[in-house]
Amino acid sequence: MTSAAASELLLSIESTCDETAAAVIRRDGTVLGQCIATQETLHEQFGGVVPEIAARAHLERILPVIDTALKQADVCGEDLTAIAVADRPGLAGSLLVGVVAAKTLALAWNKPLISLNHLHAHLYACQLIEGSPANIYPAIGLIVSGGHTSLYVCRTAIDLEYLGGTIDDAAGEAFDKVAAMLSLPFPGGIEVAKLASEGNDKAYSFPRSMIHDPGDDFSFSGLKTAVRYAIVGPGRHDFASLDISDQVKRDVCASFEAAVIDVLVSKCRRAIKRHRNRNDASPNSINRLIVGGGVAANQRLRRDLKAAADQDGFELWIAPPHLCTDNAVMGAIAWKKFEAEQFASLDLDITPGLQRGF
Repeated sequence: MTSAAASELLLSIESTCDETAAAVIRRDGTVLGQCIATQETLHEQFGGVVPEIAARAHLERILPVIDTALKQADVCGEDLTAIAVADRPGLAGSLLVGVVAAKTLALAWNKPLISLNHLHAHLYACQLIEGSPANIYPAIGLIVSGGHTSLYVCRTAIDLEYLGGTIDDAAGEAFDKVAAMLSLPFPGGIEVAKLASEGNDKAYSFPRSMIHDPGDDFSFSGLKTAVRYAIVGPGRHDFASLDISDQVKRDVCASFEAAVIDVLVSKCRRAIKRHRNRNDASPNSINRLIVGGGVAANQRLRRDLKAAADQDGFELWIAPPHLCTDNAVMGAIAWKKFEAEQFASLDLDITPGLQRGF
C-alpha cells in the first residue's frame, strides 16, 4: 500500500451494547473492511441484553473482529492514521472492552486516539447514504433506539445541541417490553413491527404521551402500561401463560406502533418548524431532519416521516437500515474529529449510562 493511501485510513471500534464491531474506513468514507459479531443467541433466553454476558462476549470477540476487519482491508496497524472508539454512552462493561482495546492498539502502533459519541455517530450514518449532500448539516437530528430517544440541533457532525429526550423508557425499549408481554421472540422490536403490519392500528386507543407538550421530551412508560392493561388489566401476571389470539397480538402491536410513531413524528415536525425560517438563508435556519438508531429501520416510521416531510416541505435523510443498528462504519465521523484535531489521551475513560444531554 502506498504511503498516500495509508495516510487516509482509520480503524473504528464499536462495543457500546451487544454488538462487537470494527471497520477500516478511508477518509472519503469508503469502507475497506468491516466485521460485526452479534450476541442475540446469548441474550435470547433472558428476553433482553444482560450486561455481564455482553461484556464477556465482547472480551472474547474484540480482537478477532478487529483482525477480520484489518484482513478484509488488507492493511496492518502501521498503515492506519488513527484509532477511533465509542466511549459513550452505553453499558459500562461493554464500553470498557472497546476503549481498552483501542487505547492498547493506539499505544502499540503509535497512532492518535479519537473518542466517539455513539449517538452522534448514529446521526452521521445519514451522511453515508449514497446521494446525500456533501455536507448534510445543519439539521435537526432524531436518535431513536433501544436505549435512547433524543432530539438535537446538529450544526456540524461534531457540534450538536441537545434539545430533549425520553424522561423514562426509550422508544425501542418500549417495543421490546411490549414484545415480552406478548411472548414474542427476541429481539422483540422487529417482531412487533412484523405483526403490526398485519394488524388494525385503530383497534386500541393508546395514549400519545407528551404529544401536545411544547418541549422536546418524550415519555413511553405510560404507553407501555396502557398496553399491559389492554392485555391483562392491572396486577401481577405471568404473561407466558396468557392465551392471546394471533389477531389480538396483531392489533395490539399495530395500535402500539402507531402511538409511538405519532409522537416521534409530531415532535420532529414541531422541532423543524421552530428552527426554520423560509425567508432566512443564514446557517441558523434549519429545514432538514436526519434520523438514526435501531428504530429508524422501522418501515412505518420511515413512511410517516416521509409523508410529514412532503407535507411540511422539509428535507429528510434517514440512515440506511444496515447502518441503523449498532455498527462501526458510522465511526467514519471520527474523520471530522481528526480534521478538527480533537484527539483523546491514553487515560480516556468511559462514560456509560443514559444521562440526559448526550
